[in-house]
Amino acid sequence: MSEQLKEDLPAIIAEMEKTCDEFPDNVMARHHLGLVYMKAGRVEDAIKSLNKAISLDPQSVESMINLGAIYFGQGNLTRAEELNRQAVSVNPKAAQAYVNLGLISQQNNDLETAIAHYEKAVRIDEKLATVWINLTSVLTMKGEDERALAAARKGVALEGDSPLAHNNLAVALYFSEQFSEAHKHMEKARKLGYSVDPNFVASLEEKLA
Repeated sequence: MSEQLKEDLPAIIAEMEKTCDEFPDNVMARHHLGLVYMKAGRVEDAIKSLNKAISLDPQSVESMINLGAIYFGQGNLTRAEELNRQAVSVNPKAAQAYVNLGLISQQNNDLETAIAHYEKAVRIDEKLATVWINLTSVLTMKGEDERALAAARKGVALEGDSPLAHNNLAVALYFSEQFSEAHKHMEKARKLGYSVDPNFVASLEEKLA
């Protein structure tokens, strides 16, 4: 967040609070106030404002997703999951909610469910680069080498400046025994600032020796 925005936040919040007081049933005003509270680090106020938006409009998917993100950040995975499931029940094409459900499942070490949620997300929006990157990691952990490689290539194609995408592709290529190409992407990840696992480096260099 820029210093200028930090300085402006109190005035922005005061104006938005005034709008909410004048129009207490304005769902979008409550939603956006919640987002600004989040930016200001006023987490409890953000929770209250987003809950108010949802109570005013039980179809407010974006409020559910953002409120779920707060609970995820607090480590309350149960409540985060409830909110994202509520979001997809309202809008089955809410890709971000599926992404979040995938993250929650991955955090709970439920890899099969994480894969299912990530795949739903990219079926809705195939340009979600971070989802392909996450999907690569989970598929690699599951030993699904061919699917992991396909996901990894998609991630790099969509976000070629992501060091994690190149590292994940290097790992996927390694397990597919494509060692020269794996080395190329490992070096790309390093150049982009990624701290590559030294054990992986040593193993890959041994394969190329």
